[in-house]
Amino acid sequence: MWGLLVTGASFAAFRGLHWALQLLPQPGSAAQDRWKWRNICVSLVHSLLTGVGALLGLSLYPQMAADPIHGHPFWALVLVAVSVGYFLADGADMLYNQTLGQAWELLCHHLVVVSCLSTAILSSHYVGLSMVSLLLELNSACLHLRKLLLLSHQAPSLAFSMASWATLATLALFRLVPLGWISLWLIRQQHQVPPALVILGGTGLVTVGAMSVILGVRILVSDVLRSRHHPPIPGHKETRDTRRCCDGELVTRDGSILSLKD
Repeated sequence: MWGLLVTGASFAAFRGLHWALQLLPQPGSAAQDRWKWRNICVSLVHSLLTGVGALLGLSLYPQMAADPIHGHPFWALVLVAVSVGYFLADGADMLYNQTLGQAWELLCHHLVVVSCLSTAILSSHYVGLSMVSLLLELNSACLHLRKLLLLSHQAPSLAFSMASWATLATLALFRLVPLGWISLWLIRQQHQVPPALVILGGTGLVTVGAMSVILGVRILVSDVLRSRHHPPIPGHKETRDTRRCCDGELVTRDGSILSLKD
């Protein structure tokens, strides 16, 4: 019951935050895609809140990793519910502002994530497992920051380079490692988990894992390898027709970014 109430409150809070950002001034460079700017800012807030919360929670309460099914304090369930509320709010935001063809990849991602995390909320079990999965948001925070720099036309720059390297480092440490840990745990403990949840968890791991690997390769190629072969020309300013974003995102003439936002 409490989990559902927190989920609803979180949904309203993140929708309200998106609305409030419309009242604040935005960088002139982001004027061509104000909705994308607001959407990523809201996502950044969620990633910092849940990612840092999960890291602190697992550090202060390691029992959640030792017993991912039953061992958890009440506030951990609240954090998971907050995350579910965000994904529902973000999905609604995309449906309202984008076509289904533009948003279907992220909507599928959000559907899988909500399905997995909702299991913890409805059953009050597997909260520890959900907290480990929220470590991925630390990498998502770097991804969102990098995309805000792209929208602000800050690539190439020192800040963008630092964001790119931070994205790659956290992708390995806080995305691939937790996904690998959850996969091994699920394989070893599958006798304790209902078959339906094994299938659901396996589907989620495969979906998010595949997206993560593809995203990492795109960023590595565009931010690191391509930049070495094609260093920026002094005095040359990139145009919207030629600027290519770093995870395989192509910036079109109207400034919209075709991307995979986690």
